[in-house]
Formats: sequence, structure tokens, C-alpha cells
Amino acid sequence: MLPSLKSHGGIGIVILSVCFLIASCQGEKEHTASAIHARDSVAMMVSNGVNTLISDSGIIKYRIVTEQWEVNQNLNPSRWIFRKGLFLEQFDEKFHIQSYIQCDTAYYYDVERLWELRGRVSILTKDGLRFYSEELYWNQNTHELYSYKYSRLITPERQLQGTYFRSDENMTHYTVSNSKGSFVKEDFDKQETTAMPAAGQSADTVQMPPQRQPAVPQRKQETIPLLR
Repeated sequence: MLPSLKSHGGIGIVILSVCFLIASCQGEKEHTASAIHARDSVAMMVSNGVNTLISDSGIIKYRIVTEQWEVNQNLNPSRWIFRKGLFLEQFDEKFHIQSYIQCDTAYYYDVERLWELRGRVSILTKDGLRFYSEELYWNQNTHELYSYKYSRLITPERQLQGTYFRSDENMTHYTVSNSKGSFVKEDFDKQETTAMPAAGQSADTVQMPPQRQPAVPQRKQETIPLLR
């Protein structure tokens, strides 16, 4: 009888071992990380230390200087990203400098042809006009600049401040709403500013005419330092 009991005991131990093994295998969970899809967020191009010319319709229009330039067409909408600041020169058809634009962060939505500039936005035009704000949009389809943040506009004749700004991209015709500022007296004498609101126009809107050109010819300035 003893050998028989011993044999049955060995079989029982084997069965228990198999049961424990199956239970332990069923209890294990596979730990896997979610898949990373390339089309979710990965940029197509990241360039550092960029100083390049950009053409539009075969004509060189801009110079871009930036520490980092990211092109990401996987985002919706697709865009260029300048996380570490942007310095941009704008040229006319004869490659003469028209303006300088500088900001801390910039996004260019290439399909909409829309620039979004953020953080210490500065513009200096060849006519000496200066613009400062924390936000500026530049729509290249409509050739307009606009901002919904506090903005400051300084020309050789006047200064304006307001919470809404809109202008053509050459900064020659502009509107400042909710504004305050200083004007030269002859502007009112010549009716170059709007003293009374037009029909359908809010009373706190000031529309400025094109800037007058100086009567004395001056030597053309090829470079303009961007100062704050």
C-alpha cells in the first residue's frame, strides 16, 4: 500500500504544480505603451540657426532669421512654428527693405497664408512708423494686419494706443479703436482725422490717413535699426 500511496502523492504534486502554473500565466498582464503615430505630431523638418530668403510667386519677398524653424504638416491646420523667436525683413519688388518685424513666437499657417505673431511684437517701417503689441495677425490673402490686444503706434507726427488695431500690410492706412493718443493741431484743421463717428461706426474709433511724405528729399536709408 505504501508504494501506491507514494505514487498517487507524486501525481497530486504534479497536478497542483500545473494548476499553479496555469493560474500564474492567466494572472499576468501584458504592459504595452500606446503606439506613436507619425502623423499625429511629428514635424517634417526642424532647422536650427536659420537665415534664409522666402519667395512669393517667384519674387523674393522676405528674409527669415530664427534660432529654430519647424515645419509641421501633420497638425491641423498645418503650420510653420518659430518657438524661439522670429526676425523678418519685408522687401518690395526691387528688393528694397520695406519693414522689419520681430517677435518672441510665431506661427505661419501655410494653407490659410496667415501669420500669428505673439510676445513683444515690434514693427519698424521704412517711413519710421513703429508698432508694438503682444499679438499681431497678418493675413497675406487680404493683405491686412490686425490685433485684438493693446497696441501702441508711433509715427513722426503722432502716437496712438488702443485695444484693437487694423491696417494694410504697408502700414499706410490704419484704424485704432478704443484709442487714446496725441495729434498735431493741423491734422484737425485740415480734417485729416475723423472728429465725429460715421454712421454705423463706434465713437471710439480713429481712422488715420496715409502719412505725408517729407518735403525735403532725403538720402535713402538701406538699413533701419530695430529699437525699443
